Amino acid sequence: MINIIWGVMIVIGIIYGLISGNIEAINNEIIVSGKKGLDMILEMLPILVIWMGLMKIAEESGLLKKIANLFYPVLSKLFPSIPKGNKALGYIASNIAVNMMGLGSAATPFGLKAMDEMQKINQKKDTATDAMITFLVLNTSGVTLIPTTVISLRMLSGSAHPTEIILPAILATFCASVGGLSLDYLIRRRHK
Repeated sequence: MINIIWGVMIVIGIIYGLISGNIEAINNEIIVSGKKGLDMILEMLPILVIWMGLMKIAEESGLLKKIANLFYPVLSKLFPSIPKGNKALGYIASNIAVNMMGLGSAATPFGLKAMDEMQKINQKKDTATDAMITFLVLNTSGVTLIPTTVISLRMLSGSAHPTEIILPAILATFCASVGGLSLDYLIRRRHK
């Protein structure tokens, strides 16, 4: 759906530019925007590659299981239907840890793997479990302590103080996480 919205906006912009006689401005903007987008990707790619590599090493070395065991007291309260030792808990813990560092793109594969593992223990394959919904709420609230991606974008854009976003990000993620998890708990409790 979002692709359609962006497509329509681009087409309207191009048509307006053609009608108003700004063909040269359209051509210049396409070239400049393409270069800016590619530069941004190339500058942010090393951060994502490093985190993805570190998380792969952590997964293969067994560190993810240790992280899951460290987070287990909290995760067992949030996800009581997932048995201890299940791979889903390790992936959830990894997703949360990477999200805490503000690297949502690097956390996505762990979120997908967590959902896949939770689907394996799901009795009703066509319905999301309570654990899946809780994880989605937690992941959507963006548990972020250090918004690395936003700081990188602010640095790339020439911000004088790119790290001043940290405190507001912590406050926002705390409010969103507590609010989302509370609402999830209340709705789940009401339906039982």
